[in-house]
Amino acid sequence: MNNYKFEDLSVGMSESFKVTITQEMLDSFKGITGDINPLHNDEAFAISKGHPGRVAYGMLTASFLSTLAGVYIPGERSLIQQVETKFSSPVYIGDELTVKGEIVELVESVQRLELKVTITNQSGKKVLRGKMQILVV
Repeated sequence: MNNYKFEDLSVGMSESFKVTITQEMLDSFKGITGDINPLHNDEAFAISKGHPGRVAYGMLTASFLSTLAGVYIPGERSLIQQVETKFSSPVYIGDELTVKGEIVELVESVQRLELKVTITNQSGKKVLRGKMQILVV
């Protein structure tokens, strides 16, 4: 876990990590949220709608932004204030995602950073893009 202080950060600095989506992740997410949509839970249904299998929950994919901020940049001093996301492409079981954040703005008066965030799959296809505002506490 990183422990960046505000003064350690600079515009252009970035961090990333990889995660592979598993069936267990989808099942756990369903248990936590109660979202029983068949697109996420019934392979035959998802295939009948033109997908190669169960579609991962968009919010499961977005949840890795919490890991990005809380573990990588800035790390343990992170307090997320705002998250904006756009889902570009579906994610499936077995996809290896690269979660990346790049600092695009630092606001010294309130010790806040803005991260440009992207998540891409193993083919380099963007599946999520957005931005985060994070206080460094």
